[in-house]
Amino acid sequence: MEQDERLARFRQAHLNPFNKQLGPRQHERRAGEEAPDIASEEALPELPPGEPEFRCPERVMDLGLSEDHFARPVGLFLASDVQQLRRAIQECKQVILELPEHSEKQKDAVVRLIHLRLKLQELKDPSEDEPNIRVLLEHRFYKEKSKSVKQTCDKCNTVIWGLIQTWYTCTGCYYRCHSKCLNLISKPCVRSKVSHQAEYELNICPEAGLDSQDYRCAECRAPISLRGVPSEARQCDYTGQYYCSHCHWNDLAVIPARVVHNWDFEPRKVSRGSMRYLALMVSRPVLRLREINPLLFNFVEELVEIRLRQDILLMKPYFITCKEAMAARLLLQLQDRQHFVENDEMYSVQDLLDAHTGRLGCSLAETHTLFAKHIKLDCERCQAKGFVCELCREGDVLFPFDSHTSVCADCAAVFHRDCYYDNSTTCPRCARLTLRKQSLFQEPGPDVDA
Repeated sequence: MEQDERLARFRQAHLNPFNKQLGPRQHERRAGEEAPDIASEEALPELPPGEPEFRCPERVMDLGLSEDHFARPVGLFLASDVQQLRRAIQECKQVILELPEHSEKQKDAVVRLIHLRLKLQELKDPSEDEPNIRVLLEHRFYKEKSKSVKQTCDKCNTVIWGLIQTWYTCTGCYYRCHSKCLNLISKPCVRSKVSHQAEYELNICPEAGLDSQDYRCAECRAPISLRGVPSEARQCDYTGQYYCSHCHWNDLAVIPARVVHNWDFEPRKVSRGSMRYLALMVSRPVLRLREINPLLFNFVEELVEIRLRQDILLMKPYFITCKEAMAARLLLQLQDRQHFVENDEMYSVQDLLDAHTGRLGCSLAETHTLFAKHIKLDCERCQAKGFVCELCREGDVLFPFDSHTSVCADCAAVFHRDCYYDNSTTCPRCARLTLRKQSLFQEPGPDVDA
């Protein structure tokens, strides 16, 4: 009995809206439709006197069944032209002001206002007749098809709503803008500057002052001042010039001049144009460190580890003449740093960044070990190209990239470092070559008659 009473109380407290009888104000039943047999249902046991009831006939559980989810929102897409949309926006604004603050109705009205404004923007911006490719000021713009990505226009500094607005991206410098802002662009593509004049400004923040710019933005020539009237002047740490807030978004980037002079990798504020230029130049080997700052190798330990690239240059002739190495494509281990197998003087900013973090030293050590293993152990042809010290004629086969060897600058012969520097004579191979040349070009003496 006690269990039946608990079940009855549970059923009364949790009314099922599907089992409710139809009220007098609801629709009339169809002709011939039988009424449900309520008497046949199992009657609930009566509650004992004094037990509280949980009957609530007016309050039914709200499962969202009364809401029409497929109805058209009021004032959303009923307007078809610009004038009607503007009128609907003004009416929606008035409704928002009249509704109680922070109420649910006011929030719904704000949502409707946003939809009306987006619909108005969609009617203003052409979307279907725009070409897929546009070429302006050496920019090559492609129309984007992504509708879910939220971007910012680099020209007007406003949000690009990809769902309803047409926008373009330059494939060279990744400049993004609305279709309506294309004809307003005045800055040429940074990719052309990288292609024609790939070099860095190596003076640290070469400031000239606002007066040299006539108190105007260095890019768009808008009036600027340090007081923020009419627009705030923001300095680019790379160029040293001042820009307006539309051309300078306080983006951060590593400055190459501070790296090569001070070994300083702290990001500084740069303009949008400088940020794109530095991003395109980061992997280009255009820095000759030994000419710019030769003392840097004496004070920076990370650069000492990069000298392994000199050994890699000495290994390159072995791989070029080895069929197994060419088949295995060992030199492609450095395809991301192709300049490492061409010279040992040029560096990129990315090389210096990786050297600072220690990533480049580890990568070069692994590559050096792999190359040396092929030459010394795996390949018999490469082993046969080794050298024997002609001064002591002792020890194992020598290779020019070994740490304990010295290489003759004239004939490329390899010797033990101790033997070559302790011996006061010249290289024996060079001496033999000199004697051979003298014997070949020696003039014969006069004939003596017997």
